[in-house]
Amino acid sequence: MVRVMRRTVSLFVDRSSQRWVVRDPEGQFWIVPCGDDGWQRREPLDPNDDLDLEPVPGHYRYLFDLPF
Repeated sequence: MVRVMRRTVSLFVDRSSQRWVVRDPEGQFWIVPCGDDGWQRREPLDPNDDLDLEPVPGHYRYLFDLPF
């Protein structure tokens, strides 16, 4: 039996900078603004100790126009 692990998208808010953060299915972090083309305007984020990420419920995904 082969078990396939599928990563999901995770949403966070960085409390230290008040920015929205998305972890994509590949595990990379992105700063994503709200809006119709939020995913197209994303910026890469290098996770470090200064981040204060708080999980956000997944039903807020519509705010960022995510492709997954």
